[in-house]
Amino acid sequence: MKHIMLLLLAVLTLACTASEPQKAEAKKPTNIVFLIGDGMGLSAVSTGFYFGDQPSVFNRFNEIGLQQTSSATHKVTDSAASGTALATGTKTYNGAIGIDTSKVAHQSIAELVASLGWSTGVVATSTISHATPASFYAHVELRAMEEEIAVQLLNSEIDFFAGGGRAKFNKRADSTNLLPLAAEKGFIIDTSALAAPGTLSADQKYGFLLQAGAMPSMIHGRGNFLPDATTLAISYLSQNQEGFFLMVEGSQIDWAGHSNNSEYLVSEMLDFEKVIAAALDFAEKDGNTLVVVTADHETGGFTLGPLTGETNEAGYSDYSDISPVFATGQHSATLIPVFAYGPGAEKFKGIYQNTAIHNKMAELAKGE
Repeated sequence: MKHIMLLLLAVLTLACTASEPQKAEAKKPTNIVFLIGDGMGLSAVSTGFYFGDQPSVFNRFNEIGLQQTSSATHKVTDSAASGTALATGTKTYNGAIGIDTSKVAHQSIAELVASLGWSTGVVATSTISHATPASFYAHVELRAMEEEIAVQLLNSEIDFFAGGGRAKFNKRADSTNLLPLAAEKGFIIDTSALAAPGTLSADQKYGFLLQAGAMPSMIHGRGNFLPDATTLAISYLSQNQEGFFLMVEGSQIDWAGHSNNSEYLVSEMLDFEKVIAAALDFAEKDGNTLVVVTADHETGGFTLGPLTGETNEAGYSDYSDISPVFATGQHSATLIPVFAYGPGAEKFKGIYQNTAIHNKMAELAKGE
């Protein structure tokens, strides 16, 4: 009888174990697409829900967190310090690129994954040497050193870049033309137009410098540059079977906030939503791509308030329509949403410092 009871207990244990859902091991992403809406606070994210023709792309995310953006020296950060925090996991002083408060260089996520054999790229609607994109490949004391940043880009591990800023390469204060140096470093530089997806060789590096300064705004005819450059970058970088990292910045959301221009801001946000959609479409098909969307900080104290201050006969405010409202022409210290999709996306839930975003991406890239 004792043996029979033991046998029954063993059978029951096995049956219970078999009936329990098995926990799948978290997959390690082989690609990371990091999308930064410069100056994009929660109200900017909300614009697509009210001013877009299609359902907002942010509806496609289930894993959402919040990050605090303050720099090492100021409660309100600038794009250099916040870009450095996102890129390197290190807090620094406002104005610094890729270095800490002691001016010691720190490895960026792009530099880290390049050491793992991944391909890397940066895309922006600003100059490509501007604060946010620069934080992923450069190390300088001041963000204004864009000509030095341009030199560092050509000497970096970046395989693909697209944006404005041609004059930082060929119309420089030191009269040096960097475009021949770019060729020596293995880059094919195009100053006229983006290439078509599927036409770039995996054995070559590419740079697209399509304006002397920043790219035009959406309301001044930029067109589909940012989603098209994102699609081209993904098409090119994904040829590397080891993996890729791509940072894309919607740079001018910030500039719209600084100018308190709601038409400018909404148009830049709707364009950025197209970029997010392109990244998510690729990630859904690929199955191994992590997409992270956030901002470096909020700009303008932007919110969506009632259209008028009028009240009805009962004394209640008229909330039937909304209107963009700005509180400042500068950055603010508000917490910033973080959206994640794909392998490891659950790591981005919660509330944390902006430096944690780099750390989470680095851990996932290394399989930790």
